[in-house]
Amino acid sequence: MPLAILLLLVALVFAFAAARQLTVADESGSQVAKKRAGAAGDVPPAARNLGLPERLRRAGMTDRFTARSILMVKAMTSGMGLMSGLIFSPVLPERFSPLVLAASAILGFFLPDLMLERSARTRHRRMVAALPDALDLLSVSVSTGRSLGAGLVDLARSGRGPLAAELGLAGDDMAWGSGQKAALDALRQRVRGKEIASFCSSLERSRKLGSPLAEQLRRQSTGLRQNQRRMVEEEAARAAPKIQLVIALILVPSVLLLIVAALVANSDALLGAGL
Repeated sequence: MPLAILLLLVALVFAFAAARQLTVADESGSQVAKKRAGAAGDVPPAARNLGLPERLRRAGMTDRFTARSILMVKAMTSGMGLMSGLIFSPVLPERFSPLVLAASAILGFFLPDLMLERSARTRHRRMVAALPDALDLLSVSVSTGRSLGAGLVDLARSGRGPLAAELGLAGDDMAWGSGQKAALDALRQRVRGKEIASFCSSLERSRKLGSPLAEQLRRQSTGLRQNQRRMVEEEAARAAPKIQLVIALILVPSVLLLIVAALVANSDALLGAGL
């Protein structure tokens, strides 16, 4: 128990130090830089070392949270995990109490990271699912003679979801003179995955070789839909054994229990009829 109290005091000291670091303003920076979310000077070194800005960007939450606030949440969840460990440690053997306390604090510290990673994966799946429709719309736009940047901006204005927002950023980069290659490289860095990389490669190949872009986009959208259909079929094939396992382990025993219960309840009548 004294070890648990000592660990709690150490955790409180670190939490206070982290809160003080997060609330103290950077006096060397300008006021404009301080108000700019996600700026390099506004990110604490601890958050930068933990990769919080990158996780926020991948999860699409840079407009709602900052790395500084996530670092504060990590300190709070770590303290809550330690408190939970202190509550349950008395019922455990004494030799396991330090391990439970350490595991609870570590789990609480990494819980925000797990939630951000889950949001990032969900966001990426939404973008991949919406990519074939976006490619079809973009192929129609470029086939009418509109530029690629204008087509991307139109997609962002008429569409919804994270993919439309990312394509709109790429279109804005092209419109403001960054160049198609730089805009596509930035898009490839923001949205990881082979689908977006193939899309950017098709655009770059069309720009360099002068090949028809609309036809390439249509072929890519067809290929993506075929891949998605194959993935759905594979998921359905993997779900069939799981359904059979549920039937074998839950439904069949429950039906047998009902039959046995009915036989036991009417055993007197059955035995009397037999006699």
